[in-house]
Amino acid sequence: MIELHAFDDQRAQSDALAKAVGDALHASLAAQSATAAAGMPNTGARPAMLAVSGGTSPRPFLQTLSTQSFDWARIAVTLVDDRWVPETDSASNSQLVHDTLLQNAAKNAHFWPLVDATQDLNAHVAALNADPRFSAVPDVAILGMGEDGHTASIFADAPEWDHAITTPERFVAVHPGSAPHARVSWSLSALKEVKHLFLLIAGPRKMDVLNAAAASLQKNAISQLANDKGVRLDVYWCAN
Repeated sequence: MIELHAFDDQRAQSDALAKAVGDALHASLAAQSATAAAGMPNTGARPAMLAVSGGTSPRPFLQTLSTQSFDWARIAVTLVDDRWVPETDSASNSQLVHDTLLQNAAKNAHFWPLVDATQDLNAHVAALNADPRFSAVPDVAILGMGEDGHTASIFADAPEWDHAITTPERFVAVHPGSAPHARVSWSLSALKEVKHLFLLIAGPRKMDVLNAAAASLQKNAISQLANDKGVRLDVYWCAN
């Protein structure tokens, strides 16, 4: 199910999404505290997990979110996906997150990267899938979308497409045919489990792609999500 939130300017879009994400994080933290208070073993220690996307569009939103007065020490920030490059590379989503989100109030958040480019890609993805920090999916995730309908790094032209949309594993390695760099991405099944799932897009072209993807099942990741009746996708779209 898609819930559309439309805005005429980027500032209003960023402010509204920051509030919605904040409300979702507060709810996740409150639920963890309540579970811990009920005496469940080994609960309450895990941070609430927030997964964000890279690219140009999220920058204003991430900067706005960084100023919000959450209990950031109880929040772990990770990525929806990242390119298999060193963190010092300008293409790194990790670098973007450090430069925009992990500032101001949010500097107290934990950061759980997806990439260690000194390792073998497939071995690293296997290690991520075995990492207890990622035994659960993010509490909140903010997706982006390309004009080909990909979201996260689930590209329809990648040789891993069938695996990425069917595997029960959390993470997949992806080699897009139409984009540079190998990638690490949360799998489609993992994204479908996220309780608070947001999509941040702008412009009429992106809306046309989304509407077509939602109208009938297509071979792209956003269509796979939009046509899953168990998924709620809150779309924050700016017309400009």
